[in-house]
This record gives sequence, structure tokens and C-alpha cells, in this order.
Amino acid sequence: MEIIKLTTPLTAEKVANLKTGDKVLISGVIYTGRDAAHKRMVEQVAKGEKLPFEMEGQIIYYVGPTPTKPGYAFGSGGPTTSYRMDAYTPPLLDLGLKGMIGKGKREPAVIESMKKNGAVYFGAIGGAAALIGKCVKKAEIVAFEDLDSEAVRRLEVEDFPVTVIIDTKGNNLYEIGPAAYLKTV
Repeated sequence: MEIIKLTTPLTAEKVANLKTGDKVLISGVIYTGRDAAHKRMVEQVAKGEKLPFEMEGQIIYYVGPTPTKPGYAFGSGGPTTSYRMDAYTPPLLDLGLKGMIGKGKREPAVIESMKKNGAVYFGAIGGAAALIGKCVKKAEIVAFEDLDSEAVRRLEVEDFPVTVIIDTKGNNLYEIGPAAYLKTV
């Protein structure tokens, strides 16, 4: 299978060509955020306040990294279970968020919002947290420092490995994969 190389920021054209199951290497800037940060960002949107970063074309990685060791830009960074962000995701997709990285299933409302807004959901491998951490070349906290490991960080990444779990049409690897396997058994 071909590996697709993507550079951020994402555009409608870049994500429209991605298909469920595609292997992707992401380079450029991505942001981190878990449920506490998402809650704050959605509250900022509701109040008409400025967000910590421009959402248009961005990717949010659901992660709370371990402390950074000397000589590294980032600690180990395995993905957080994505459904924890589901209540907060549609408003961010409406603002132009184009990609999310995590693990696990998404609620139907999130998938519908992804289809409406032309966004993708990437999966990262939880057991590869140290490898993922090595893909981060630079990291800086840009918001909510009081949340410690859950603060929003701006990461510069190189060849960050992910798989397309849900594409812009709503095709879902968690449904397609098992169905395809069962046909062979």
C-alpha cells in the first residue's frame, strides 16, 4: 500500500482525496488538546473570544504527553480515546478544523459534522507513543498552561505516522475493516 505524505495546513483538496485505511505521514504543524482544553476552546467560541490558534486547516492531536526528557522536543505521546472530545468537536469543525488524531470510535454527530465540513479522523497507535514522540521536532505551549500535560501545544512534526479511520465521506474503518474480515472467514 502506498504511503501518502501530507504537509499542514490541510486544505479541502488534500483531505477530499484521502480514503479510509490510507497510511499517511504528516509533516508540518499540528496542535494538541484533550477534553479540558476542548471544553475551554468551545466556551471561548460561545463567548466570541479569540481561540489559541486559527482553526482553519489545522489538525488537533488528542494527547497528554509524558514529561520531556533532556535532548528531546516532546515526551512520549500516545493518543487519547477520542470520544472524550466528541461533545466539543462539531463547533471546532464548523470553524475549519480539518483533521483530528486519536484512537477509538466517534459519535454519529461528529461523523456527520466531519462530512458537512470536509474533515478527516486519523488514528495513531497507542503502543507507539515513544516513536510518535520522536516525530516531534519542536513543541511549545500556546494555551492553558495550567492544564499541565493537557495544555494546548503547537508541535512541529516530521513524518508523523497515522491511518485514515474516517474519511470526508464518513467511511469508517471501524465498520469496514471487520466487515471485510468477516467476508474472508
